[in-house]
Amino acid sequence: MKKTFIYSVLTASTLLATSCNKEYLNPSAASEQQVVGDVNGLIALANGLQYRLTIGRASPAYALPTAIGLTTKELKVLNAGNGDEAFLETGGSSVQNPNSITTNLWNQSHLVKANADNILNNANNVQDAGTKSGLIAYASIFKALALGNLANGWEQAPLVVGANATFVPRTDVLKTAITTLESAATALTTPVSANFTSRIVPGIDLANTIQALIARYSIMLGDYDKALAAAAKVDLTKKSSFNFDDTSRNPMFDVVFSNRNVTEPINTDFGLPAILKPDPADKRIAFFFQTSSATNNLGRASFYTANNSAIPLYLPGEIMLIKAEANARKGNLDAAITELNNVLTKTTDIWGIGAGLPAYAGEKTSTAILTEIYKQRSIELFLQGFRLEDSRRFGRPGPGAAGAERTRNWYPYPTTEKDNNTSTPNDPAI
Repeated sequence: MKKTFIYSVLTASTLLATSCNKEYLNPSAASEQQVVGDVNGLIALANGLQYRLTIGRASPAYALPTAIGLTTKELKVLNAGNGDEAFLETGGSSVQNPNSITTNLWNQSHLVKANADNILNNANNVQDAGTKSGLIAYASIFKALALGNLANGWEQAPLVVGANATFVPRTDVLKTAITTLESAATALTTPVSANFTSRIVPGIDLANTIQALIARYSIMLGDYDKALAAAAKVDLTKKSSFNFDDTSRNPMFDVVFSNRNVTEPINTDFGLPAILKPDPADKRIAFFFQTSSATNNLGRASFYTANNSAIPLYLPGEIMLIKAEANARKGNLDAAITELNNVLTKTTDIWGIGAGLPAYAGEKTSTAILTEIYKQRSIELFLQGFRLEDSRRFGRPGPGAAGAERTRNWYPYPTTEKDNNTSTPNDPAI
C-alpha cells in the first residue's frame, strides 16, 4: 500500500469473530469501545480491512485466486510439497476440512466482514457527514467482497457473529452483499470529505466499485435487470484497485510469481478445453503470459508481476460481459452480441487489456452466445477468482462428468468452523 497505518486496532474487533468466551485485555491497547467510538479509530479500522483482505499468504487475495485457479484448472502445482495447493488441484475428497487455503479464505473473509460491520454499526459516532459517508462506502465494499468470497466457495455461510451462528443459503449471503452496497450508494449522495480521502489507503473508486459489485453479485443471483442497471452506472474509464509497495506486497506476486515453487498457469490456453481454446491472435495471451511457450515458465499473470502491482477490484471487460450475459439470459440476443463485441474487438482499456479480435460470427442462439461469453470471461478475467462460480452458473462439466472442467463444486466447511459451531451443515459431496 502507499501509506503506512497502525493495524493493532483490529485486535479488539477480531475477538468478536472467535468462538472463545473469554476477553483478554491488553492494558496498553485501546478498548474496542474506544476504537469504534472515535473517528480516528474507525478510519484506522477501515484501513485495516484492506490489510487483512490483501496482505500475505493467509489473505483472501492469495487464497481466492489460488483455490479457484487450482479447482478450475487455471493453475497447476509446481511443488507437491505445497500439499494443500496440491489437494485443491486433485480435487474431490482430497480437499479436506483442514485445508489451509480454503480455511484462510473462510476465516479471513469472516474477520473482514466482522470488522466492516463494526465500522458500519458505529458510523453514527462520526460527526462530519463527508467522513461518515466515506467510511460507510468503504466498509460496505469490504463487507460485500468478504460475503462474495464466501458465496463463491460455499453453499452456505453464517451472516452474524455469535455462538453457534445459524448458516443461511449462499443466495441470502449475496442478497446481503447487494443490500449493503445499495445502502452505501445512498450514503454517497453526501460527497466524501477530503478528511476521509487523505487518511484512507488510496486506490479504490468508491462510487464505481459499489455499482460494479452490485452488478457482479446480481448476475450471480440471476437478477438480470439489477445487474444491467448497476453495470450501466460504472464508468469504464476509471480504475479502482488495491495498491501495494515493497513493504505491503502484492500477495500473488510475493508467494507465487516471484519464484517458481508454488503454482503457475497451466498453459497459455488459460486452462480452457480444446473446444474453447483462444484464438492465437488474441492479444490477451501476451498480456497475461510472459512467454508464448505452452509449457515452460508461463507466469506471471498480469496484475501479479511485481511487489507493487495493483490488483483491480473490477475490470471494464467484466462489466461488458455482465451486460452481455444478462441480455443473453433475458433473450435480448442482439444487445448481448453488441456487448460481447465490445470485448472481442477491444484493443485496449484503462488496464491495457484488449483482445483485438473480429466481431462475433457464431450462431445467434442463446446457447452459443452464452458459451462464447463464458469463454471470454475465462480469458478476460483470468486468475481473478471468478471461474468456479462461472463454471457452475454456465453449466460447464463438473466432477465426474466427461471432460470435467472443475475438480469440485463447493468446498468443505473448515475444521475451525465445524469444531466451534454446532450449526455447521454437512459438507457437500464434491
